[in-house]
Amino acid sequence: QVQLVESGGGLGQPGGSLRLSCAASGIVFRIYTMGWYRQAPGKQRELVATISSGGNTNYADSVKGRFTISRTNAKNTVYLQMNSLKPEDTAVYYCNAEFTSTSRFWGQGTQVTVSS
Repeated sequence: QVQLVESGGGLGQPGGSLRLSCAASGIVFRIYTMGWYRQAPGKQRELVATISSGGNTNYADSVKGRFTISRTNAKNTVYLQMNSLKPEDTAVYYCNAEFTSTSRFWGQGTQVTVSS
């Protein structure tokens, strides 16, 4: 059974930092592209960042230079370091694991709220 369990969400201050973690089980983690997506109220889910099995990263323009995605294969965990937070970063953040279009899994989501 595949599980992706996010943690680290919560309330962040504008200009502050939060770090999200996603622990995976039930998959051969090292071969999956891992990603973070987010969905704000009334909006569609959007890509935040991805990291390939080889460590190549991709970011949404809105988070470039502020967010960093990384992975530790030995711990089956992917991280999202979020710096210089903005109120518009408020959303539910979802962890994603993808190997093929038919081998794609989602976590349950973790709320991030940026407010003073």
